[in-house]
Amino acid sequence: MTAPASADQDRQALDALRKTLLEGQKSLRSAYDRDHSPARLLRGRCRLVDDALRALWALCQMPEHANLVAVGGYGRGELYPYSDVDILILLAQEPDASDTPRIEHFIGSLWDLGLDIGHSVRTVAACAEEASHDITIQTNLLESRLLIGPEALYHEFVVATAVCLEPESFFHAKRAEQEQRYNRFNHTPYALEPNCKESPGGLRDLQNIIWIALSAGLGTRWGDLARHGLITPEEVRELRGAERFMQQVRIHLHYIAGRREDRLVFDHQEALARAFNLKPGKTRRASELMMQRYFRAARKITQLNTILLQNIAVRYQPLAAFHARPLNARFQVCGDLLDIVDEQVFERTPNALLESFLLMEQHPELAGMSARTLRGIWRGRKLIDARFRRDPANHALFLQLLQAPRGQTHEFRRLNIYGILGAYIPAFGRIVGQMQHDLFHVYTVDQHILQVLRNVRRFVMEEHAHEYPLLTRLINGFERHWLLFIAALFHDIAKGRGGDHSRLGMADTRRFCLLHGLSRDDANLVVWLVEHHLTMSQVAQKQDLADPDVIRNFANLVGDERHLTALYILTHADIRGTSPKVWNGWKAKLLEDLFLASRQLLRGDKPEQVFGIGERQEAVRQRLRFHGLRPGTEDAFWRELDTLYFLRHNPEEITWHTRTLYYRPEVDAPVVKARLSKVEKGIQVMVYMRDQKDLFTRLCGVISRMGFSIVDAKIHTTAKGFALDSFVIMDPNEETSYRDVISLVEHTLSEKLNLAADQIETPANARPSRQLKHFPIAPTVTLQPDERGQYFILSIVAADRPGLLFNVARTLTEHSITLHTAKISTLGERAEDTFLVSGASLDNSGKTIQLEAALIERLM
Repeated sequence: MTAPASADQDRQALDALRKTLLEGQKSLRSAYDRDHSPARLLRGRCRLVDDALRALWALCQMPEHANLVAVGGYGRGELYPYSDVDILILLAQEPDASDTPRIEHFIGSLWDLGLDIGHSVRTVAACAEEASHDITIQTNLLESRLLIGPEALYHEFVVATAVCLEPESFFHAKRAEQEQRYNRFNHTPYALEPNCKESPGGLRDLQNIIWIALSAGLGTRWGDLARHGLITPEEVRELRGAERFMQQVRIHLHYIAGRREDRLVFDHQEALARAFNLKPGKTRRASELMMQRYFRAARKITQLNTILLQNIAVRYQPLAAFHARPLNARFQVCGDLLDIVDEQVFERTPNALLESFLLMEQHPELAGMSARTLRGIWRGRKLIDARFRRDPANHALFLQLLQAPRGQTHEFRRLNIYGILGAYIPAFGRIVGQMQHDLFHVYTVDQHILQVLRNVRRFVMEEHAHEYPLLTRLINGFERHWLLFIAALFHDIAKGRGGDHSRLGMADTRRFCLLHGLSRDDANLVVWLVEHHLTMSQVAQKQDLADPDVIRNFANLVGDERHLTALYILTHADIRGTSPKVWNGWKAKLLEDLFLASRQLLRGDKPEQVFGIGERQEAVRQRLRFHGLRPGTEDAFWRELDTLYFLRHNPEEITWHTRTLYYRPEVDAPVVKARLSKVEKGIQVMVYMRDQKDLFTRLCGVISRMGFSIVDAKIHTTAKGFALDSFVIMDPNEETSYRDVISLVEHTLSEKLNLAADQIETPANARPSRQLKHFPIAPTVTLQPDERGQYFILSIVAADRPGLLFNVARTLTEHSITLHTAKISTLGERAEDTFLVSGASLDNSGKTIQLEAALIERLM
């Protein structure tokens, strides 16, 4: 576009090109909606853009010595609906004064066409220089196509960039790059919102293989790799099917979002399921079926990517170059890889499938499996049938896998990746890739199970004993601790069937245990653990552990110390295996307190020894002496406290309260103190003052306004009417340096104590997350008397949000209900809170219905 008088014509030409592009894109989408052919759409969009760019190149009268080159995905011939169009303007020499304006005008006009452009302007020498230092540029230029310009210049460019490409170095660089990418996604394709392009098992894994093959001169298509012996015809079919599916996923995501979007975010999962014509089942959403299909395709790509990269690696460092060290008649060690002695090992001896994983456990010096071993396992998974599952030799091998001194975490993950675990235990196969839309599990069911197995295994390892010393001592003193690995494998195996998965999983567990020759006692223990794997968590987080009846009932349920220890270990591992955000030191303390108190009862200690106030007071007196308080100084303050206070507070808390208040049991001004939590992260807060109506409600409001979450609350009133309220608070975003804000917490609470509840500005409800938006939690409220008929237990389930406890406390105050304790349990974005309450109106069914309705309205 040079010159005067042609501006209108140029604008008209640009408008015509833009119209052609839009009409072409609409036509391509209509065709795709009919035939769902990714290849036709991707190639068609490339041709459409090719034509537009060539026309614009001519319209802009670009320099004759320049090339327009398609690079990256566009150069490969794959242009998704909203992908960037990557181009290289290739020059024979640096642009002169007449070239620069035309190049700038061409690039600006590309944006006017409505294309998202990624562009670079370089000479051949500059391309070679950049490619020699930057693996990303080298990869981008590897898949180039000449669109327009002199072929001689393009040939010079191809030769120059090829010279700086050393195939073996490129292979190692791309392999390292893939490892870094895997690290960003925690080495798993099983994220709740995976990226179909970048996540492990996504399209990038397939592209990586093609790039490496192209650099080595092995071709650009799967068929080319088969002809070079890197892949079998069956694997070609598997890869093409998985690739086609992933391409369809990415195309649909772009169309659903109306922009470039490669993540399967919750907002799009239902629409994606509809695009694939998936219908909801009786117990599962269409989106869950969609995601399971995605995860299985991603797993297949991950498996085949590993096999292919191993095969290519052998080209650079052949196994034959290593001295093969035989392990037995079926396996040998080549370098640091486990290798089969010939291609037919698994067909001749199917038991070798499980044996291969056992050998990996037994030989920690091995870095992995050779390509032909992996290929043999991949192919051999089809040999696992009912006869294989009934074979006592396989039963023995599987138990050896569980009983080995090391390696369970890695090998059971590998068993899962290659489909062996799901084939051997069909019930496990059904939950592979199954989503859990409960807002606190961040893993699919199979990944959660393997994470729990990993956590149990980690307790055994002395090098990790510093993390949870008590659990390490317990599991290393637990006879046949591998039984807990079986419980971990089966505890959630019935998820997704509808009904109580704990009870449904019992039959699968018993069948497995008896088939594998476990004694009746061992089988009963594992089945019992599966049935009750949620019980300890529910008691610890929802019931009052200061109530002797709660501890006594739980101890009666577990029956003996072996069952108690096993359940404690499994529960701890299970909660930690849901999500890093769900676990915290406070939950660890609740579980430990329940375990220790129950163990005392089961060991025959008298109830007064377990719950005895005298013993607790004596422990506190010893601590007070250590802090320099003379005997008897605590008496005046303690006379104001009743039995419930000493039951509900541990010696550490009582010591803190006493040291702060022993000389001022009756105060005129409020006492507000805060300190670092003794449990883990967080702050402990105590407020002591003359009791007032809705005091607890106002405290909750102020704490919420400061941006903290309350994870525990205890409310007590002394004999002379002084309130002693204590809290454990945490920053839900984990961004606070707690030591730095202790004084701020004390100051803010003291300053705001005189405000009425309706004067406290609580945070507005945060915008719901994508998860909560698509999987909302309907609030539920239940109210029932405790076993003694002394109090009522109020249980609430709702979406967690700022000010939740404030709203509950305010509603209780409005209905003249007294709150005694609050047990706050947050699981991701789901709050499950339990309150001990009392009030005359609770005996009136009509008023309790009004209370429940008011609470639900506040929680909506």
